[in-house]
Amino acid sequence: MTDDADLERVAEGYRAFVADAAEESPAYSALSAAVAEDSDVLRFLAALPSRKRHPPLFFATLRFLGGVPADGAELRERVAADPDRLRTTMLGRATQTNEPARCTALLPALALIDGPLALVEVGTSAGLCLYPDRYSYEYDGRPVGPRRPVHLRCTTSGDVPVPTRLPQVVARIGVDLNPLDVTHPDDLAWLRALVWPGPREADRLARLEAAAAVAADDPPTLLTGDLVDRLSDALALVPGGATPVVMHTALLPYVPRERRAEFVERVRGLSCRWIAQEGAGMVPGTGEPYPGGWGPYFVLSLDGRPLAHTAPHGGRIDWLPAEV
Repeated sequence: MTDDADLERVAEGYRAFVADAAEESPAYSALSAAVAEDSDVLRFLAALPSRKRHPPLFFATLRFLGGVPADGAELRERVAADPDRLRTTMLGRATQTNEPARCTALLPALALIDGPLALVEVGTSAGLCLYPDRYSYEYDGRPVGPRRPVHLRCTTSGDVPVPTRLPQVVARIGVDLNPLDVTHPDDLAWLRALVWPGPREADRLARLEAAAAVAADDPPTLLTGDLVDRLSDALALVPGGATPVVMHTALLPYVPRERRAEFVERVRGLSCRWIAQEGAGMVPGTGEPYPGGWGPYFVLSLDGRPLAHTAPHGGRIDWLPAEV
């Protein structure tokens, strides 16, 4: 039984998302505003487990099942017409956005680590961020790496340590509660549905298809399970002579607070390097957290030390001044 306070908590999350999505997805921003004022839709969402109520999952599910609603009225009609299929899909799926452009931020952090590198990504989705060496880049027009089908552009400010060459990656290992297989049509369709409609949509979909082809040609090692429970198993697969790098992007807000703290404590106690690209405050010492764990930028950190503010879906790095 949901009460008014529960409905208001859900509504507040959707009101916060209005601003978060405004630039990249005006459609989702408008739909989020409509949901926040629609008591019927709020009741549908409030009946779900709290971790399944958030806008990216709800809107991706609507898109996956029948396309992006034109407006709040159509959204309400679709919820009323087929709540069971919506609920089942939301319970069975997760927000597993796998944006290769986030590698534009990962690459300078990886350049600070001696190789060869064994990448261990928790919350890996389909593993498309495990291929930073298979993509090509431009930082403010400056190329890095030979031109590849996945070509990533990035604007910068500050003293970004743009590498002169790509890293040597000798292992690609991912951990996820439900790893996605890019060769499976439903999984690829779900990855496409997770892309936000808006001015960057076409570029993001093209990158997704090109990166999926890279992963299909040379699949990563994917382990099914929890980021804490399977971390040791993943690190045990690191070949001798390689530097293990545990990394994650846009993961921690989906992890329960207690489990998140356990993961941070665990990774800090391991003999590995640690790259995080998360909302402010999700990694201790990276700023004040925003409601819901998101906000207008992510914080890139290495071994818990903040390095830069980055665009959530890639393409922008604002390097922070060195600590005195």
